[in-house]
Amino acid sequence: MIFQADDVATPVVSNVFDGSGELIAGVASVQAVENFITPSWIYRFRHHITNAPLVMLDANLPPESLKAACITAYESEVPVLFEPVSVVKSRRIAPVAEYITCTSPNEIELVAMANSLSPSVKYNFHKIEQFKEKSDAVEYLFEMLSPAMFFLLEKGIKLLIVTLGSNGVFICCKEHTNFMKDQRKCKQTRFSRQLLEKMDGCFLLNNRVNLCGESSSRTCVFHLPAISASVISLTGAGDCLVGGVLSALCAGFDIIQSVAIGVAIAKASVESEANIPDDISAASIADDAQCVLHSAKVVWCK
Repeated sequence: MIFQADDVATPVVSNVFDGSGELIAGVASVQAVENFITPSWIYRFRHHITNAPLVMLDANLPPESLKAACITAYESEVPVLFEPVSVVKSRRIAPVAEYITCTSPNEIELVAMANSLSPSVKYNFHKIEQFKEKSDAVEYLFEMLSPAMFFLLEKGIKLLIVTLGSNGVFICCKEHTNFMKDQRKCKQTRFSRQLLEKMDGCFLLNNRVNLCGESSSRTCVFHLPAISASVISLTGAGDCLVGGVLSALCAGFDIIQSVAIGVAIAKASVESEANIPDDISAASIADDAQCVLHSAKVVWCK
């Protein structure tokens, strides 16, 4: 459903990028979201929310609307993914953290979210640009970010997908995490059926880590690398990654496979002039996702 109103402008975001395509500044005008996506509007779609396989919310929503949507989903055991949007808006997780199943921050959003929920301990992140080896960068990032990741798990969030730019993605969760509660609510698409066929039999670490079992409560952190890409534009890559993860989860893939598919779709995004590439194929996404899975590693499990 698209809300149409005559007395407000369509939301607009203006971004400034450096010479390498990295975002250095941005201005967002999302007054329409703030003013019109109210709890009463959300409650009109209670049936859709309670019967959804999952709900994705972003932090552009005002706090009262975030809470209304979160509680509606939570009461029906529908998993909720919180997309932080920005460092400032990521702090809107604080009043609704107990209802959030999964969130997908970058490094600085992760720290901001943890600090918004921590009255005493403050978490920090200092970015270092150059490392001799990728493995050194991953080790450093884990050392810097793991306190904030573990803290957010303690606050009840079940799954963290932490985006690390060219260094890939951390997945942090309890070993028995099962993100999708009712796979029967999901509808297969032609693209998802093709992906399932192409990736049939491609699993990661099944003998060492069971994310859907109930016998252990170990906390695990996985690292999935980024894929080498011919970068044209970084705009839209994060949204494509999250969209790819959600689509794959709904298609029946497990958590790690789904994030690998998200990474593959993010690669297609950065290699396209369009924010969302219109020429991706199931075969190319499956090939890239399998490359990610083959290079994925357990960083920590205890």
